[in-house]
Amino acid sequence: MSPQASNASILGSIFHPSDFSEGSNVAFAHALKAALVAHAKLTVLHASPERGSVSWTQFPGVRETLERWGLLPKGSPRSAVPKLGIDVQKVVARGGDPVREVLDYLDSNASDLIVLATRSHDGRASWLRKSVSEPIARGAGQATLFVPAGVPGFVSLESGAVSLSSILIPIAAEPRPQAAIAAAVRLAQQLQCPKGEFTLLHVGKPGSAPVVTTPRLAGWRWHKLTQPGDVIAEIAGAARTTKAGLIVMATDGRSGFLDALRGSHSERVLHAAPCPVLAIPKGSYLAGAVRASSVA
Repeated sequence: MSPQASNASILGSIFHPSDFSEGSNVAFAHALKAALVAHAKLTVLHASPERGSVSWTQFPGVRETLERWGLLPKGSPRSAVPKLGIDVQKVVARGGDPVREVLDYLDSNASDLIVLATRSHDGRASWLRKSVSEPIARGAGQATLFVPAGVPGFVSLESGAVSLSSILIPIAAEPRPQAAIAAAVRLAQQLQCPKGEFTLLHVGKPGSAPVVTTPRLAGWRWHKLTQPGDVIAEIAGAARTTKAGLIVMATDGRSGFLDALRGSHSERVLHAAPCPVLAIPKGSYLAGAVRASSVA
């Protein structure tokens, strides 16, 4: 019998860098929803090269969003937000290099989950216009949710409703996939998704898929798929066939979510993905949330 998923919350802090674009607003909705369900701290950072060029009103409206979602009455004061169990901080970083400002902030402010909008044509954040030459995460503890431009995602910006009933988990011998499996189950549980299907996809020869464990989650079932072909094409194709609302991928942990930006497979998946992609480095808090011990 597969083990039952634990229900303890493990996200304490969520970080969302925003460039105030429409794509960032969609990513913001996902970050805010994650903070609400985990009762976590949410930090929204905007990097501006010029002093005085950013107004606080340009930031995504937390209270306005919560009111639109029906979680706060219209015209609620700022003090009403913490009563929902979240702490929201808005930060303006001053400097000529937005990437450097984000890296510097993360160096001194650990986050359990990073939520980032990406441009659909290259899988990078809209303000990442040059190569990132150093790790963003220190010590492989940060998971990152990438929300491609033009993709509505699984959290409605208008209502806050969650629509997630299919999660695709590509698996291979390396990096070890158990972290991604644990994170996928934890996310579906925390978002209170009543039913759905996890699809384990291995691209390779029959019988070559790694042995994994599959925690039980009420209302959800597991489907295993092994097929030959090009890894990226098969992942993108399976995401469309299964109507996946999310792809969850393990990364090697050597470079945190930087691997998901420029790693050979992860970057290409981001480019081809028809839905958000959650990159899980080894050692992530999300990865360790589900205690699983039996072989599926």
